[in-house]
Amino acid sequence: MKIPLVTVDAFADAPFSGNPAAVCLLAEARDVAWMQIVAREMNLSETAFLVPRPDGSFDLRWFTPAVEVALCGHATLASSHALWERGLVAPDETARFHTKSGLLTARRAEGDLIELDFPARPSSPIATPPGLAEALGEAVLQVRESADDELVEVASEAAVRRMAPDFARLRDVPVRGVMVTARAESGPFDIVSRFFAPRVGIAEDPVTGSAHCCLAPFWGERLGKTDLYAYQASARGGALRLRLAGDRVILGGKAITVLEGELRV
Repeated sequence: MKIPLVTVDAFADAPFSGNPAAVCLLAEARDVAWMQIVAREMNLSETAFLVPRPDGSFDLRWFTPAVEVALCGHATLASSHALWERGLVAPDETARFHTKSGLLTARRAEGDLIELDFPARPSSPIATPPGLAEALGEAVLQVRESADDELVEVASEAAVRRMAPDFARLRDVPVRGVMVTARAESGPFDIVSRFFAPRVGIAEDPVTGSAHCCLAPFWGERLGKTDLYAYQASARGGALRLRLAGDRVILGGKAITVLEGELRV
């Protein structure tokens, strides 16, 4: 059996930047164990599996090399890009995805921008977990809890960029991931962040759409803005346009296909 598979750089302005995701275009659903093995073989932060529905929408699931996750922004961006590029969704049509986080949609905006309609993830303050600051290697201003992740505010953009976590210690923090953030100090961006998730098999995720479902309401309230321009300062780097819309966050970014092939299984 040959199954189409593409690799797409998401939240990327040029090839080999942003966050790569594999997109597996299935004719019918496969079992979880098989999808997990394929994701481990792809060895990217996320592999997306798409199954068409009769109404033109798609079932969508996301897997890291180690686990299935409930929400993923960059692999959804990659999936919508792959569907439009292959003519499986009309260019002017909204892509609709049924996921563990409900119905998600993607539409083409101005230029090459793709906009994802995702649920906002509010956060609430918590005490700094023991060992977290030591694992991150930087002073922590505050820690907040949101869904599967923790938001950690640090003093400066420089602190975000220079951070070199102890991943063995960070793996002991009982959450999917830790997003570290500060207000941007230069350039066109409002905020900067990085995202670490060694507990689910990803030391550092290059660009994390789902984290910005938390970062957008947090910084939007503090900065008094509904539109934000964010930069995730990983080695690959990636830019995201954020817009607050009630209990939703609109995530904007670009995508570029870098590899096309087939799974022969």
